[in-house]
Amino acid sequence: MRKHLAILKSPYLKAVIGGQKTIEARLTRTKRQPFGQIDVGDFVYLKQASGPICATAKVTVVKIYENLDSLEIGKIKKLYNKQICGNQSYWQSKTDCRYGLLIWLKDVKKISPVNINKRDQRAWVVLSKNLNYGLEY
Repeated sequence: MRKHLAILKSPYLKAVIGGQKTIEARLTRTKRQPFGQIDVGDFVYLKQASGPICATAKVTVVKIYENLDSLEIGKIKKLYNKQICGNQSYWQSKTDCRYGLLIWLKDVKKISPVNINKRDQRAWVVLSKNLNYGLEY
């Protein structure tokens, strides 16, 4: 079991905590973490962009996509947007993505805010002994 740090913008994080958003979608132009590094049973710290960690979750399903095109992205939107909660501008910004991960989250727990010293722009970090921001990895 790996542990992860996922950074989400405020409305998406609130939707995860509130139970409306049950799938975290990561659609990218290049392979980025956690592509190939996340599995069922993994643990995720959920951090607000420019804010604290305020929830945790478990991974129950992972779907991996490679060689995406706009047609495939449209299919993903049609099948899963109710659980992804992406707005029109989100989907518009993803039309040229080639790689995708859909990550089903469960057992979402709101926790007391935890501030960490994370200064880089990465939106997802697979935690390790050497890179854990003082969190349990």
